[in-house]
Amino acid sequence: MKFQGTLLPIGTLLARARATDAGPAAGGEAHTSREVRHTAQGNARRCSELIRRGEPLDSVWRFGILQTLDDYRSTVARGGVSLGAAVFDAEPAPTGSAEIDAAFAALAEYLAEQDGWRPPSWLTCGERVSGDWYPAVPDIFREEAEAFSPRAFRSRGIYITPRSLARA
Repeated sequence: MKFQGTLLPIGTLLARARATDAGPAAGGEAHTSREVRHTAQGNARRCSELIRRGEPLDSVWRFGILQTLDDYRSTVARGGVSLGAAVFDAEPAPTGSAEIDAAFAALAEYLAEQDGWRPPSWLTCGERVSGDWYPAVPDIFREEAEAFSPRAFRSRGIYITPRSLARA
C-alpha cells in the first residue's frame, strides 16, 4: 500500500504535539483520553477497500483484525475496559469476505470474555461465520491452531495459534 499523505517536517510535528498537549488554555486543541479514536467499524471499512484491491486475506487479517486488537488495547490503556469495549459498539459492515467478517465478531467476543464486558448485540446474528480458515498460520502449525484456538474464533471456523494475537 503506497502512502498518500503529506510529509511534514519534524519541527511542525513537534509544534503540533506541544499545542495538543497544552490544551485549549494554552492555544492547543481540546483533547480527552475518554474518546474512542479507532473502531472495528472503521477498520472493517478499510478492510473492504483492501479486499476490493485484491489484497490477500492474510494481509487483510493483519491490517484489520490485529490493528483492531491494537486499537482496543490502546483505548483500554487510556480509558479503561468500558471505553475499550466501545471500539466494538458499532457493527462493522460486511467487508466482502466471510472470513474477515467472522474474525471481527470473534475478536469482539474473545475480548469481551477475556476482559469481562458485555459483547455487542450485533454478535447475536449468526451470519458471521467462516469455513475453516487459518489466518497467517503456516501449514505446520495447523494442528496447534485447531487444538488451541480460542472458543470465540473456533466457533466461527477460524483457527489461530496462541501466538496469533500476540503483539509487541
